[in-house]
Amino acid sequence: MKQAFIKLHLSILIAGFTGIFGKLITLNEGMLVWYRLLITSVFLFLMLWVTKKLKQVPIKDFLKIGFVGLLLTSHWIFFYASIKSSNVSIGVVCFSMTGFFTAILEPIINHRRISLRELFFSVVALCGIALIFHFDTRYRTGILLGTISSALAACFVIANKRVGATTNYSWDITLLYEMVGGFLFLSLILPFYLYFFPVESFSPGNLNLLYLIIFSIVCTIGLYMLQIQALKSISAFTLNLSYNLEPVYSIVLAMIIFGEAKELDTSFYAGLGLIILSVFLQMYSVLKERKRSLLAEKRNIM
Repeated sequence: MKQAFIKLHLSILIAGFTGIFGKLITLNEGMLVWYRLLITSVFLFLMLWVTKKLKQVPIKDFLKIGFVGLLLTSHWIFFYASIKSSNVSIGVVCFSMTGFFTAILEPIINHRRISLRELFFSVVALCGIALIFHFDTRYRTGILLGTISSALAACFVIANKRVGATTNYSWDITLLYEMVGGFLFLSLILPFYLYFFPVESFSPGNLNLLYLIIFSIVCTIGLYMLQIQALKSISAFTLNLSYNLEPVYSIVLAMIIFGEAKELDTSFYAGLGLIILSVFLQMYSVLKERKRSLLAEKRNIM
């Protein structure tokens, strides 16, 4: 459990850079995600081929995993559309609503009762988000796109955990077929997408290509390796709630790199405190429950 939390928070630190790359890469959100999927698929394929871990999966499993990749692709498109129509701070703050959507959607999808405790933790985090960002009406489009993105992110993590439990493939095989599934889906709709959102050139350019390669290897393969491994020991809700720390890293980085200066007034620190409090309350709750179950197992053995 301790290793799972270490991997989880390392992935959050890496995730803090995803919004930054989304702003640094000048391609529109559709082309950005398309190249990200392509480069990640190629690198993963070569990595698995060289290490002789590459394996073909049955079509039934590919469709399951590919559907999860479709959800991830949709989340990425809306997330980067939110950033490009507003700024990094708004995109990542809206992403923090993922915990709220998970608290509602996971019980519905998995046919269990909604946990009032989980809902309470989410509301605490939402209050923190509201304090950090006052939902400026100038960025209505960015907020709407970011909200849709967070709902899709919750669906992705829930579906990813379920597929991981039923297919039992290694994280790299799962990620490869998620990337391939997402790439095929986006390639099919890309002509229609570009008809409504045309671009001047399909070529990313040298600087964008460099960013995309770093982005794909570190912030995709590295991030999801850690995330998938962490999901083996923790719940989708805990993962999503913990990711409320991601906006804090991204906002600070955006202030430094892009000059997205936000006044660090009382409301900022209060909001930051609420987000961190919600995460630690959840961590404490999970660890306490784990300890209780281990004690119960020992009593049964005795």
